[in-house]
Amino acid sequence: MKKSSRTSSAVSCPCGSTETYEACCARWHHGERYLQAPDAETLMRSRYSAFVLDELEYLLKTWHASTRPASLEANPPGMKWLGLQVRSHTLQDATHATVEFVARSRLAGEATRLHEVSHFVREDGQWFYLNGEFIQK
Repeated sequence: MKKSSRTSSAVSCPCGSTETYEACCARWHHGERYLQAPDAETLMRSRYSAFVLDELEYLLKTWHASTRPASLEANPPGMKWLGLQVRSHTLQDATHATVEFVARSRLAGEATRLHEVSHFVREDGQWFYLNGEFIQK
């Protein structure tokens, strides 16, 4: 697993919050609150940051066992994540939620826009990514 060099306390969090990475998503990735995001939106933001920083172990551990892939690959060389916009966070009940978001990236000069409604489930006090539906333009 590749460890990111973007862990300086002065670095803005990739998830788009106004906090530093250390004050924001690092606590879910490695800190005292490891894997304990309090809600689906926070988990979604921390997972986006994990994609940006190639925190593959975190991504797998926050993916529900029923839909989790066996492994993930690191970002290809030259991949640049451009930003995350969370459009909505809806709690269906105490253990189910959805988060609609748009994530943008660029690779080899080609921009990609991922618009998804992600489904989350809470089990034994932990939120997990279950699956998502892509929204076409």
